Amino acid sequence: MAATPSTMLPLGTPLPDLNLPDAVSAKVVSSAELTGRSGVLVMFICNHCPYVIHIREQLLKVAHEALDAGFSVVAINSNSVKTHPQDGPGPMKELATKEQWRFPYLFDESQVVARAFQAACTPDLFVFDARRRLAYRGQFDDSRPGNGKPVTGRDLRDAIATIAKGESPPAEQKASIGCNIKWHPA
Repeated sequence: MAATPSTMLPLGTPLPDLNLPDAVSAKVVSSAELTGRSGVLVMFICNHCPYVIHIREQLLKVAHEALDAGFSVVAINSNSVKTHPQDGPGPMKELATKEQWRFPYLFDESQVVARAFQAACTPDLFVFDARRRLAYRGQFDDSRPGNGKPVTGRDLRDAIATIAKGESPPAEQKASIGCNIKWHPA
């Protein structure tokens, strides 16, 4: 389980374009449809990553809180199914359905969207403000598998609350740490 940090896309970056199928509904979701009055939460995750599994219960709570606070929310899986079939659309649909996710779980088969976001790891978290400009990118909290720190979602929760008030989170943000995105083999 190699720890890979997020690349920290520059704050103020506009929401990159996306046009991806939802593994649950098979409906294609575009960035133009992400019209939350407070902003947009984009989470690069996958089914198998121990870092995601470690925080997933709290991450889902935070994602649903963000929906309730007026954010559009999407989860995106960009892992190669050639090397990690457990992260394919079938298992994605099964997980999201079982856990009753209220947001789409998008499959980035081409990995173009991950590259547009400069996503590097799972989880890699991005919060865009109401003007669709990047206001937060960073860790969920200080908890990691095996470090004994409680999973609270503090960093992401604080960022969402601040952005919902129309304010900017502090520019000093800690990078997310997780499994590297499983890029297609060359």
